[in-house]
Amino acid sequence: MKNISRILQYVKDYKGKVILYFVFSLLAVLFSLFSLGMLSPIMAVIFGVMGETAQKADGFLGSILGTINQVVTEQGKTNALAYICIAAVGFTLLKNLFLYLSMFVLTPLRNAILRRLREEMFDKILSLPIGFFTEERKGDLVSKMTNDMSEVEYSIVSVLEVFIREPLTIIFFLVAMVSISPQLTVFLLVFLPVAGLIIGRISKSLKRISTQAQEQTGAMLGLIDETIAGMRVVKAFNAEKHQRLRFFQLNNILFRTKNSLTTRRDLASPVSETLGVLVVSIILWYGGRLVLSNEGELAGALFLQYIVYFTQIINPFKNLSTAFYNVKKGSAALQRIEDLLHTENVVKEMPNAKPIKSFEHTIELKNVHFNYGDKKILNGIDLEIEKGKTVALVGASGAGKSTLVDLIPRFHDVSSGEILIDGVNVKEYKLDDMRRLMGVVSQDPILFNDTIYNNITLGTGGATQERVEEAAKIAHAHNFIMKKELGYLTEVGDRGSRLSGGERQRVTIARAVLKNPPILILDEATSSLDTESERMVQDAINQLMQHRTCIVIAHRLSTVQHADEIIVLNNGTIAERGTHATLIQNNGLYKKLVEMQQVR
Repeated sequence: MKNISRILQYVKDYKGKVILYFVFSLLAVLFSLFSLGMLSPIMAVIFGVMGETAQKADGFLGSILGTINQVVTEQGKTNALAYICIAAVGFTLLKNLFLYLSMFVLTPLRNAILRRLREEMFDKILSLPIGFFTEERKGDLVSKMTNDMSEVEYSIVSVLEVFIREPLTIIFFLVAMVSISPQLTVFLLVFLPVAGLIIGRISKSLKRISTQAQEQTGAMLGLIDETIAGMRVVKAFNAEKHQRLRFFQLNNILFRTKNSLTTRRDLASPVSETLGVLVVSIILWYGGRLVLSNEGELAGALFLQYIVYFTQIINPFKNLSTAFYNVKKGSAALQRIEDLLHTENVVKEMPNAKPIKSFEHTIELKNVHFNYGDKKILNGIDLEIEKGKTVALVGASGAGKSTLVDLIPRFHDVSSGEILIDGVNVKEYKLDDMRRLMGVVSQDPILFNDTIYNNITLGTGGATQERVEEAAKIAHAHNFIMKKELGYLTEVGDRGSRLSGGERQRVTIARAVLKNPPILILDEATSSLDTESERMVQDAINQLMQHRTCIVIAHRLSTVQHADEIIVLNNGTIAERGTHATLIQNNGLYKKLVEMQQVR
């Protein structure tokens, strides 16, 4: 029940639709009972035993048979048979009408729940800090939003459709069976718990295997994604066999897991059907004895009616057992989804966070420490950046440059120490307001599979065509954009694949220009470009940097010689600081780095 209740938590906001589905299902079951209840009157009329049958029937069925017996007496068998057939057709039409209406209500309900789940998952992914995505495999996240969602969909359908309608069917038909023969029904109920026990034991390990299957699917999707993204490297290093072997290994593991999972799941249907036939045979033997010996005053027509009613509860029991398997699978998938939804966001906005509309004075880092797990990345950083100044961060790879600039817009939070903007800790500001003051241009230009226009206006809430073109001109991007067949409406492709490296970078600079942030964070944006593209991008960056506070991560030291201050990082600490000329005179680490690049 724990697995079922977890799924039902997502249903409680749609109580009105669930109640409507319950009402329609109830009416469908009732009219199904009435339509099948016409069998014993038909048999009794045909074989001329209506009077005897009516005397041996009790309750609702007895009153129907009594009424029909009166019709037979007054109007004859032929008219009575016609009335019974018309009633059977009418009840069947009503049953199917309400059955359709129940599904008509259920379908948008199911899709609404799935839409809500997807939205919650995507919102959660957007809210999580950058550090989460360095630990989590992208393929596993995709698997949770696709394969796991499909499993949950089947579970929700099972819960709503099967666990509401099928119990109603079982209850109403059992009541009808009791009204026909309490003795036979008690005998029947002895065997039903045995079937449930057998099915329950088969499904014991289903959830564990289902979880393994979802995790392995996530790993395989991750491998597919990284192989496609790195296809140039795969082919350049003749690594096709290596990637193929990795894929085949994962695929074979998934193959075996899926086989084990499906084998257990598919046992539900044949086991329940076999048990059903076994019980029917026993009922035929025992009930037949009652009819032949007249021990229970059970008429032949009523016994046939009883068998028909019993066959109507076999499928519901069978569907319940199959749904139980689906819920086991779905609860495993739902657990993985909930693990994501309940992931703690370590970068939180304070409930009483302050708004910030402008940057006026300084950015200060006071005794900043940052650990990534057990590894110390930054160790006691003290730094002050005045408004309008350009500060460059240099040092070897792994010195902590990127981590330091990621702390300012709170992509991560400091482990200890504090970062202040205009004398206020960044944790006290509203995240949206603070990040609106900052623009980021990274070494790897990030574009989305959309138009150039939409990539430039990303996050700005839209802009006029004139403003977008003005930003593109400042970024030296307007000319190449206008040469495209669709101009600013040109699709850039997956990750900007339809544009060259220089074109992609100039589009990202245009995005930063349009945002017009007072604080600019630059991760050397020209280091991977050819000479001509580098010159154009550097010119665009120089225009972008004018009248802004700039923090530049420098890989090519020649590009930051005119910075107001150069910070040399080494193993997470500030080894040197000063202007280019001062650091050269100090004959320290900075000078060695410059000389190493000059030698190259």
